[in-house]
Amino acid sequence: MMTVDVLIPVYKPDRRFSRLLHMLQQQTCQPNRIIVMNTEQSYWNADGYKGIRGLEVKHLTKEEFDHGATRNLAAWYSEADVMVFMTDDAVPQDEYLLERLVKALDKTGPEGEPAAMAYARQLPAKDCRFIERYTRKFNYPAEGVIKTKRDLPKLGIKTYFASNVCCAYRKDIFEKLEGFTASTIFNEDMIYAAAAIQAGYAIVYAADAQVIHSHNLTPMQQFHRNFDLAVSQADHPEVFENLPSEGEGIRMVKQTASYLLKSFHFWLIPSLVISSGCKYLGYRLGKQYRKLPKKMILWCSMSPLYWEKKWRGRL
Repeated sequence: MMTVDVLIPVYKPDRRFSRLLHMLQQQTCQPNRIIVMNTEQSYWNADGYKGIRGLEVKHLTKEEFDHGATRNLAAWYSEADVMVFMTDDAVPQDEYLLERLVKALDKTGPEGEPAAMAYARQLPAKDCRFIERYTRKFNYPAEGVIKTKRDLPKLGIKTYFASNVCCAYRKDIFEKLEGFTASTIFNEDMIYAAAAIQAGYAIVYAADAQVIHSHNLTPMQQFHRNFDLAVSQADHPEVFENLPSEGEGIRMVKQTASYLLKSFHFWLIPSLVISSGCKYLGYRLGKQYRKLPKKMILWCSMSPLYWEKKWRGRL
């Protein structure tokens, strides 16, 4: 039986984090340790999490946080066979989440490729807006899949799609591939997935392992998010250069518009157009960020501390 640790970067935890910890206590496959990487100790209420089995908290400052490096540090603390990375707003749908993720790692690709990672299906929360509900279905369908290098011609960039919102990693393969790229603004999960695929491993989408996770982002929040996403792609041409994201984005917009018409929610089409336009503009600017003045980069990004560290030569 493989041992499991759950690793969670946390910032200003709320009720969803409390529910997440509660559901981890109910799992049929119990984690040995729940390693929390908490940003800013002043936001942590230690009294609120007493009695949580296996909980260990490591504090860091906002300046120290990094999407890749912080998770690598959490992995260094873990001694389990399987590490399940989660975000602090992803709540397990049921008590079988960890069990199903671990089982998914036993699967292999069509040519015997071992699974390096297995990511969960994300279901919309009760307050999730109509368009975002469809986006969840588009990115996280009901059918699971095993992806390998042979899927690149057919799936393109979706071959590398995975999400650290909830994703299990084999510790031995993680160490062999030297973990996440450090000092990345975004997308550490997909960059790792690309390295795993290129090294001959498989990625499993475990649709039966499910978490509740969704956001009701404004068009400007979408803009900032896609700017940072595109920056990460521009910084890693070895992964993304020949696999542009625009085609997949256009396909999602077209299918969403069609769904709105068929479901008689046509009045939401203007909202779709506005949010999609903001996403695309943020993406295009992010891809060209090196040509932008620093003030504009800071305005476009949702991660100003990343840029301050980068420009000070600390990344």
